Amino acid sequence: MKSVLVLGGGFAGLEAAIFLRKKGFKVTMISNRDYFYIYPTSIWIPTGEAEFEDICVPLKELSDVHGFELIVDEVKEIYSKERRVVCANGEYGCEYLVIAIGSGKMKHEGSEHFLSICGEPKEAIKIKERIDELIKKGGGKIAMGFGGNPKDPSNVRGGPAFEVLFNVHNHLKKLGIRDKFELTFFAPMEKPGARLGEQALKMMDIFFKRLDIKRHFGKKIKRFESDGIIFEDDSKLESDFTMFIPAGNGHPVFKNSDLPLNEAGLIKINDYCEVIHDYDESPEFYNVFAIGDSVALDGPDWRAKQGHVAEVMARNVAFNIDAISKGSEERKGYMSHINILCVMDSGDGAAFVYRNDKGGKMIPMPVVGHWIKKAWGWYCRNSKLEKIPRIPGL
Repeated sequence: MKSVLVLGGGFAGLEAAIFLRKKGFKVTMISNRDYFYIYPTSIWIPTGEAEFEDICVPLKELSDVHGFELIVDEVKEIYSKERRVVCANGEYGCEYLVIAIGSGKMKHEGSEHFLSICGEPKEAIKIKERIDELIKKGGGKIAMGFGGNPKDPSNVRGGPAFEVLFNVHNHLKKLGIRDKFELTFFAPMEKPGARLGEQALKMMDIFFKRLDIKRHFGKKIKRFESDGIIFEDDSKLESDFTMFIPAGNGHPVFKNSDLPLNEAGLIKINDYCEVIHDYDESPEFYNVFAIGDSVALDGPDWRAKQGHVAEVMARNVAFNIDAISKGSEERKGYMSHINILCVMDSGDGAAFVYRNDKGGKMIPMPVVGHWIKKAWGWYCRNSKLEKIPRIPGL
C-alpha cells in the first residue's frame, strides 16, 4: 500500500485525506490542531448564536471514521524533492506529499489592536468578549474590514468581514440598542467586493445604507491603534473595537523549504495541483502536490480562494495520485472549476452570491437564507463524519 503524507487538517487537507483513503492509500495527516474548524460558520460565535465547540469536529473522530493516521504536530521545514517533512517532534517521509497547511497573513503595524474572524480559531471567542464588553458599557464604535495583497489578489477574505458586521448589526437590533452603536466597514480598495460583480456591488451599497453602516474605502492602511485605524493620509477612523481580516501570503514554513514560490510566497502549481520545480524551464515532478490557501491560484482576475475550490483541488489530487500510481495519463484539473459561491449570512437572512466568467449575481434570501447556511453547517459536520450520506460534489 503506497503512502501519502497530508500536511494540514483544514478543508483542503481533510478532503484530500478522505478521498485518498477511498482510493486505498495509506494516509497520514499532520495537523497543528486536533480539530477540524468550520470557518464559514464561525461568524455566529461573536453574537452568541454558536458556541466554539459547535464549529469544531475532532480530527480523531474523523481519522477513526475514514481510517487515516493522525499526528498532531507543527510543520517546521519541507524538503519537497526528498518528500521529507521536519516537524517539532519528528521527521516524516512518504511516497506522495500533499501540502495543505494554508497561508500566512500580511503583516500590519499595530496588529495587536485588532482581532480576526479568519485568524486563529479562538480569536472568535475574543471577538465575542469585546463586543459583549461594549454592549455592557451601553454603546460604542465598531469597525470591521479586510485587506488586500497586491502581489496576489486572490488571497483575500472579504465575505466573512461582511457577514460578521451584518450579524452584529442584527444582534444589536434584537437587543434594542443598535442606535447606541456606530458601525463602520473599511477596506483599502476603492470597491471592496468588486470581484463579485456589478450587481453585487450595487446590492451591497443598498445594504449599507439600509442598515446605517458607514463606509471607509479607498485609503491604504498605515497602522492600527488601540482606538482606531490610521490611513495613508494620516486620517483616523475611530474605533472602540476593530475586527480586521488581513490578506494572505506565503506560509512562514515555505521559507524553510525548497518549494517554488511566487512573488507573494505561495506555492506554484499546475492545473493538476502538482508542484513543479524549474517552473519556467524543464519541469521536474517529485510526486508533490499543493492545494487550498497554500497555492498561487491561477485563473481570471476575479478569482478568490474558497473552501469549495480547495475541496475540488483535494478530490482532484486524490484522483491524480491514484492515476499516477496506476501508470495512467488521465488527470483532473481545478481551473475549470474556478468560481465564487457563497451564502452571505446576515443573522436574519442571507444572500446567495455566485460569480463565474459570465458575470456575477446576488440573490436576497430573507429569513430562509440564514437557515440554509445553518443547515449547510450541520451537513458539513455530519457528512464528513459519515453520519449522513454525502451529496456528490458537496
